[in-house]
Amino acid sequence: MPKQTYFASDFHLGVAAADDSITREQKIVRWMDQIADSAEAIYLLGDVFDYWFEYNSVIPKGFSRLFGKIRELRDAGIPMYYFTGNHDMWMFRYMEDEYGIPIYREPIVRNIQGKKVFLAHGDGLGPGDYGYKVIKKVFNNGLCKWLYARIHPNTGLWIMKQFSHSSRIMTNEEEKNFKVEKEWTLQYAQDHVKTTENIDYYIMGHRHLPIQYQLANGGEYINIGDWLHHYSFGKMENGKLSIEFFETDNQKIYGK
Repeated sequence: MPKQTYFASDFHLGVAAADDSITREQKIVRWMDQIADSAEAIYLLGDVFDYWFEYNSVIPKGFSRLFGKIRELRDAGIPMYYFTGNHDMWMFRYMEDEYGIPIYREPIVRNIQGKKVFLAHGDGLGPGDYGYKVIKKVFNNGLCKWLYARIHPNTGLWIMKQFSHSSRIMTNEEEKNFKVEKEWTLQYAQDHVKTTENIDYYIMGHRHLPIQYQLANGGEYINIGDWLHHYSFGKMENGKLSIEFFETDNQKIYGK
């Protein structure tokens, strides 16, 4: 059986949605169990957690099921890669130190199964969203991170939880509708492909909708959706990428 590469994002563990966080975590672990035998690599493209700040000796409590499964997959020799998103941008070295999982904070281009693949969470890419772009620069500032680390973890994590909740409320209505001209990460892919060597696939998260869209160069923009409502993920086999769904009847793919 050919090996497959998997891509998932936007679990947003720590917040209730269609499922509560623990139920969703259990579903994610079942999915990882299902793909374990066929996986040649797993890419987690950001917002795995709804809020995260990693102190030198303290991490947010919970998520033991997910971390246990990640430990099991890594011990089995399955490569995993972690991209920070806008909700877990303050993931520092925990994944690298504890599980040997590389962390990426910027987009990368990688050859996977003979295809040239652009990988990113997607936050801050493309036109628009200028307020967030300013906030992201502030949050990524070394001094700001140092100062925040001085806050007691109980207070610091509570602040992050409130901020993540308000951010999701502001974007909730926007996430329900698909319009090409409003898809900032798709617009980014359309512009980017004009100025670089041909990319076969642009794979991103962040948008929360499963989207598959043909680009002018013959490549494809793929948004792998979320696990708040869609339970969708990307699967590449023999160089062909598809959007799949896990334990749900909500299987609409936008942009096709």
